[in-house]
Amino acid sequence: MKSPCKFSYKEIWIISYPILLSLIMEQLIGMTDTAFLGRVGEVELGASALAGVYYMAIYMIAFGFSLGAQIIIGRRNGERQYDKIGPVFYQGTYFLLLLAVVMFLLSRYFSPWILGNIIDSRYVYEATLSYINWRVFGFFFSFIAVMFRAFFVGTTQTKTLTMNSIVMVLSNVVFNYILIFGKLGFPALGIAGAAIGSSLSELVSVIFFIVYMHCRIDIRKYGLNRIGAFSSRLLKRILNVSLWTMIQNFVSMSTWFLFFLAVEHLGERPLAITNIIRNVSAIPFMIVLTFASTCSTLVSNLIGGGDSRYVWGTIKQTIRMAYFFTLPFIVIFVCFPSVILRIYTDSPELINASVPALWVLCSSYIFMVPGGVLFQAVSGTGNTRTALLLELATLTIYVIYVVYMIFYLRIDVAWCWTTEHVYGGCIMVLSYIYLKKGKWQGRKI
Repeated sequence: MKSPCKFSYKEIWIISYPILLSLIMEQLIGMTDTAFLGRVGEVELGASALAGVYYMAIYMIAFGFSLGAQIIIGRRNGERQYDKIGPVFYQGTYFLLLLAVVMFLLSRYFSPWILGNIIDSRYVYEATLSYINWRVFGFFFSFIAVMFRAFFVGTTQTKTLTMNSIVMVLSNVVFNYILIFGKLGFPALGIAGAAIGSSLSELVSVIFFIVYMHCRIDIRKYGLNRIGAFSSRLLKRILNVSLWTMIQNFVSMSTWFLFFLAVEHLGERPLAITNIIRNVSAIPFMIVLTFASTCSTLVSNLIGGGDSRYVWGTIKQTIRMAYFFTLPFIVIFVCFPSVILRIYTDSPELINASVPALWVLCSSYIFMVPGGVLFQAVSGTGNTRTALLLELATLTIYVIYVVYMIFYLRIDVAWCWTTEHVYGGCIMVLSYIYLKKGKWQGRKI
């Protein structure tokens, strides 16, 4: 029986494409760092991978909180209780500012000890710490920015994200060029310059959001004109949804860090290859994440509007669209790998060594596309605790696979990327089972 649909493909695309552009633009920050540092050296290239994922593991705690807030904002938007969105936004911002202070202090004091005990190469350790020491200043800006993102995605006003991301990426390119290579009278800071440039670009992003919201958004309609005092009661309600996405995102990114750490134990060359492949795969991954995020928002809005019967139809539409936009990039990567890899490094040896890993990674999107959409649909129902359990079950299998295949068997770096097949396949199956069998239609948040 065909599932009923409420949204047309065009309507889904109108919501999705600004998210896609914004995510690609945001990913260009990491790609810019890699492209610049690939001209500095393999140690810096590999270290930026470890440092970037280390930073992202902490950042994803804040991002996970914002996803929970986004689900609540989407539900209130679907219920047309617009004036209740502002208080959610402000309470979330208060919480994330406090979290930024805590994570900044913990990172500054404990990062040297943590990294020193898990990284084999002294040169990679020193470069990684140099990056982290400056990058953590970005917490104060990126943690605030995710709440703006939650507001614009939850209210389906996603075009703003595109404009913001363009401004942020252009800023990052300029800052990186000046600070990494020492232009316009500044000293050449290398990998530290990449970290400073990324943090400054996040500051520019927050300034843009603040100015745009005050100039273009009806702040009275959304209750944004009243900056209320801290409310532990409202924050508790947000955390009832967000806590599970916070844990889920942190654990997920921590296992991703484990993957890079495992590869680092294979040598500096495999780590450099892995960083390149991570960045090349970013565009198809961002496409999957875009449609998954869109599906989560639409599911939340549908349930809020009493239209749960349209959920499965929306999920299937979104998966088809994700495949449609992902496959062309996969075909290009498979057919012209050297051309793509040359963007990130000018070393022929490194390019040739990276091709097999790229091919293996591309094949994983058979599972990653439906897995990503189905999983975010689970979160969109508001049952984020179940989403966490599904993620933990998947990551347990993932970690066992990583430890056995990389630490124990010490397989070639190309085969290391079969970990993505394991993750995508497991999360796809578990999420499908829950959405088919679980009780989520009438859940209140």
